[in-house]
Amino acid sequence: MINSIPPVVPAGRLRALPQPEFELPGGMLLRPWAAQDVPALVESCLDPDIRHWNRPALLSPAEAEERIARWHARRQDEEAVIWAVAPATGGPAVGLIGIGDLDLAGGSGEILYWLLPAGRGRGVMVPATERVTRWAFEDLGLHRVRITHSVANPASCAVATKAGFPLEGTMRGALLHADGWHDEHLHARLRTDPPV
Repeated sequence: MINSIPPVVPAGRLRALPQPEFELPGGMLLRPWAAQDVPALVESCLDPDIRHWNRPALLSPAEAEERIARWHARRQDEEAVIWAVAPATGGPAVGLIGIGDLDLAGGSGEILYWLLPAGRGRGVMVPATERVTRWAFEDLGLHRVRITHSVANPASCAVATKAGFPLEGTMRGALLHADGWHDEHLHARLRTDPPV
């Protein structure tokens, strides 16, 4: 007789959860992306640092609106949850954080993030990463959350390390960038790890 392993997170659980908003230090907020964020998303695709490390396609305003709608659909399809990093007092996004590449049955996902120049230097990404990770473990029920980034990107490495994601190793030639293949660091946290 073959024993089946039950899913770590049952199908339908993410769809049933509302996408929460999270207050962050420094007057910042994580919230779902909205129509007012279209210009920020268009701008992100033009930013040299975001383009280098995240490889986004250039987007027109109409395409950015479609991308935001697709992010909402992906949450309903239990594939990803994407938040805007924005001022708590209102206004457009200055960054993005999310958890994608979700494998609910296997209990894992990957944190992704970027900041526009208007969001940099505020110390917002470490607490944002900590908060999304806590939600992924406590509310969604994942077992393992990872962060990967080019070894040539020390800012992303610092965020991962400060957010309590130990470095597990280096994946050789793992991602093709405009300047060639990059080795990638792999960081991860388990739900059973001590709190940060």
